[in-house]
Amino acid sequence: MSAMTSGERHAVFSLATIFSLRMVGLFMILPVFSVYGASLQGATPLLIGVAVGSYGLAQLLLQIPFGLWADRFDRKKLIIIGLTLFVLGGATAASSTSIGGVIVGRFLQGAGAISAVVMALLSDVVRDEHRTRAMAVVGISIGISFAIAFVLGPWVADIFGLSGLFWVTSVMGCLAIVLCFWRVPRARQAQRQLPPHYLTHLRDMLAVPELRRLNIGIFTLHLVMTACFVSLPPLLVAAGLPVSQHGWLYLPVMLVAFVALVPAVIIAEKKRRMREVYLSAVVVLFVAMLALAFAHQGLVALIASVALFFFAFNLLEALLPSLVSKISPAGGKGTAMGIYSTSQFLGAFLGGVVGGALHDWQQGAGLFVVLALATLVWLWRAYAMAQPAYLHSVILQPEGATRGTVGDASVAVEQSLSEPVLNEIRALAGVEELVVLPDDALIYLKVDKQHWRPESLATWPVRIIAA
Repeated sequence: MSAMTSGERHAVFSLATIFSLRMVGLFMILPVFSVYGASLQGATPLLIGVAVGSYGLAQLLLQIPFGLWADRFDRKKLIIIGLTLFVLGGATAASSTSIGGVIVGRFLQGAGAISAVVMALLSDVVRDEHRTRAMAVVGISIGISFAIAFVLGPWVADIFGLSGLFWVTSVMGCLAIVLCFWRVPRARQAQRQLPPHYLTHLRDMLAVPELRRLNIGIFTLHLVMTACFVSLPPLLVAAGLPVSQHGWLYLPVMLVAFVALVPAVIIAEKKRRMREVYLSAVVVLFVAMLALAFAHQGLVALIASVALFFFAFNLLEALLPSLVSKISPAGGKGTAMGIYSTSQFLGAFLGGVVGGALHDWQQGAGLFVVLALATLVWLWRAYAMAQPAYLHSVILQPEGATRGTVGDASVAVEQSLSEPVLNEIRALAGVEELVVLPDDALIYLKVDKQHWRPESLATWPVRIIAA
């Protein structure tokens, strides 16, 4: 396999940086807003929670439209439009002295729902054989951005105040726009229509029980995370840790959580103990919520609870997308991930609302009891999960077919691969599933790498473009 070209590397780095700047800007608010936002005109715990989670509502409403527009219009321009909304949202929140203005600003920040557009443009500017690696770079950048945001947020707010923090997010958005103009290439216009079978395909993905369990999981995880950070910062302040020092708490906690993550992921993937590690992480999250409910008055107990929370959260954030990928039928990963993302954003919004509504119940303990119960329901639903098949996706293309030329591609697939040939490929050792997408001139395989041998395709008129 050839290496990435200089242009591909620049495009991947630029798009990952754009994604990171936006993510840091969105999440820097989370660890400090419930403390600083209390001084805004009209602020109540419920409205503070709505402000924290309103970005999730905007992304929930607009991620699918942005995804559809990405198949109709210039993707680079759409990214710039989304980033402009992010900048305007930050400026609106920074200029507001009322909680209502901040809610509007946060909603605008989330309205630039460019995740699907960035991924689509990345697919355009990177060759098929390097696409998996490029997606992994973006995924890693998201995890790092989350950690950076929690460390930087308290420090920036201490220096510049809440208004200054929002202005910093707008500056980050401006930097992302400049980077997009300067370094991101313009891809060809796709002009693809929504396939007529899309709604049927969507219903099929919603009907898969294992995927439903994972959607409940990511919904609950982000509900718990957002709700926690409506109540947790004031609890830390009450326990004697000034908000300006919270970054010093999150920095070592995040580092320890990431280090502990590595052996857990190795056990899950290499030792094929995914179900056990996944359920254990949900149990740790449940224990963290109970600890926050009943031992939140002492600083040491709070820090230990926060460490447990971040370990469980980061581990589950790593495992859940992997599980969706493993369980999704061949050729259905995109739709499954779309439903998964929708569940995530809905959880983030409702978490803010629930956190705000229950903030004062039993001096904060009531909220964490409710979150512990929600986690227990998740554990109950997840317990029925079967050990996932350890399959990997392989994408094939018939020799002579060109992706993107729909009519020609369909003919190429039909001429190059007859049904008897496809059946013989299905029968190869390690092949568990095969799906043909004639409109894209692609063949999706799900294979068990312990038995799969790529060289077994040498006699067939196909080439591997992603594995």
